[in-house]
Amino acid sequence: MLRHKEAMTAEDSFLAIADANRRHLLEELRRGPKTVGELAAGLPVSRPAVSQHLKVLLDAGLVSARAEGTRRVYAVSTNGFRKLNIWLDQFWEN
Repeated sequence: MLRHKEAMTAEDSFLAIADANRRHLLEELRRGPKTVGELAAGLPVSRPAVSQHLKVLLDAGLVSARAEGTRRVYAVSTNGFRKLNIWLDQFWEN
């Protein structure tokens, strides 16, 4: 797995998911791991733009990446969403 920023704050996650393109990428990754090329095929933006969006999601801890030859394969990081969910849950508990 490729390294990314370990310290994630709720603010980072909310900023990451505020963008519609990044939410689309997360929805695509829910279906399974994908490469940048596969993800770019579903968006009206360039591959470099998709890579930039994935970096934001990676830095927020919401996706992970692993090297597969010369490509990176991205997947949803359940741990990142677990941290976000724990933060959100505090508003529902008494």
